[in-house]
Parts: sequence; C-alpha cells; structure tokens
Amino acid sequence: MDARDALLSLDEAWQALLQAAHPGGDGAPVAGLRLAPSGWQAERPVSTEARELLECLTPLATRPGRLAIAQLGQSLDGRIATESGHSHYVNGPQSLVHLHRLRALMDAVVVGAGTVEADDPQLTVRHASGPQPVRVLLDPRGRVAPGRRVLRDPAAPTLHLHGEGARPAGAAGGHVTRLALPLVDGGFAPAALLEALATRGLRRVLIEGGGVTVSRFLEAGVLHRLHLLMAPLLIGSGRPGLAMTPIATLAEARRPACRSFRCGDDTLFDLDLEAPTA
Repeated sequence: MDARDALLSLDEAWQALLQAAHPGGDGAPVAGLRLAPSGWQAERPVSTEARELLECLTPLATRPGRLAIAQLGQSLDGRIATESGHSHYVNGPQSLVHLHRLRALMDAVVVGAGTVEADDPQLTVRHASGPQPVRVLLDPRGRVAPGRRVLRDPAAPTLHLHGEGARPAGAAGGHVTRLALPLVDGGFAPAALLEALATRGLRRVLIEGGGVTVSRFLEAGVLHRLHLLMAPLLIGSGRPGLAMTPIATLAEARRPACRSFRCGDDTLFDLDLEAPTA
C-alpha cells in the first residue's frame, strides 16, 4: 500500500494538535496533514478516531492569544465525589487520557489547595505524549503540607501561589516558585490570577479543580471553554461539580453553545462560553 493511502492515525492527529498548540516544538510535521486557515487539510484518509480528536481539540490547540479552559469529571447527577470525598474514579480511562491531553496542550494547570490536600495529584502528563505544563497551586492561606507531590516531585515546575501575609510551611524545592498575591474575599480574584500567569508567559491555562475553584472561575466570567465529562453513574449524594450563586428563574441560566463527544463509556460536553447563548 502506498504511504499516501494509509489511514492517518489517532497518534498522528494528536502529534499535529501538539504542534499547533506549541509551535516550534520538537515534533516533526505529520505527513499528509497540514493546518490551513480553513482548518485541517488531509492528503490521505483519516481514521474515525483521528477525525473525532481533531474536531474536539482543534479549537483549543489553534486558539490565538490567551485561553482559559476548565475541566470537571462528574456523575450523571452532577457529583464529583461522595460525601466522604472518595472520587477514584468517577470517570473511565478514556476520560483520564482526555484530561492528560488537555494538560499537554496548556502552559499551566491550576488546582486549589483543597484538591491537593484531598487527592495529592501529580498534575503531570502521563497518559498521553506531550510537554509538562507548569503546575499552579492556589493556596491562599498557605496551608498545603510540604509533603504533597506537587511540592516535592520535580517532574514539572510548580508555581505555589499564597496570600500576602500567609507563610507556607517548609522550604520550597528547586522546582517550586512561591509568589504572594492579594486576596479578595479570602481567595484570589480569577481575572487577576490569570493576568499574573500571563505576565509569566503562561497564557494557556487549564483550571482542573476542584469544583469550588472551577465554579469561582466560571462565575467570574473568565473562562473561554468548559469541558464536562459525564460518567454513566448515579452517586445520589456527595460533592457537587458546580456550585454557583442561586438564580430565581431559568431565564437567568447560562445556555452556552455545546458539542458532545464519546469518551469511552463517558460523554464529553464541550461548552463554548464565548459563543452567543440561545
């Protein structure tokens, strides 16, 4: 079979997305696939999986300027954990791969202190190929224990943000940079935080969790997109994914433009928060 007739694979599509998100990286151009102003131009057949991946992630990889996207994995009834905080694993393995791809496309991945204390995440790219983002820890009160992996594991740089006057415990490792920011109502103002990250060259940002942190950024109106991964699971109680200011009528509800994709047994809802609402 001529190489030009071979199906463009899922891995090749992913490599093309990485190059679009990080121009000038180490990867070689993918043969038979190029990005034009009108979209991807394929010179050979594209596998179904590759086509779906390109359709899903191209708006993120090719967006010019700054990008702020949040991601939450939750059950059908909108829970991200049980009442005891158990959350491993609400979503399936394909959703985990999707999350790691999001990390690889971004300059920084942001989590709150509560998530780090509860889950002790690594916040690195392991289930996909790609560069490691800067890990940004939001720790207004400086309460995160120095033994947490983001503070002791040098696999990726960590930016430890704490409130002015708060003194984090322990010495910072060589991969950790500490930065004090002013507090607003006990936390960091989302717009000011994104501005502070942009001044450090971190313009493409993933707000990974937890639910409280994602809700703050969504309510502040600074997110461009929101990815909700819904598992075919009913928890019935526990911690909600989103918790925002109550509204009186459905006329006040947000109705963003939405696309959906299969993600193993889960369903990914890609919400475009910039598009005109219905």
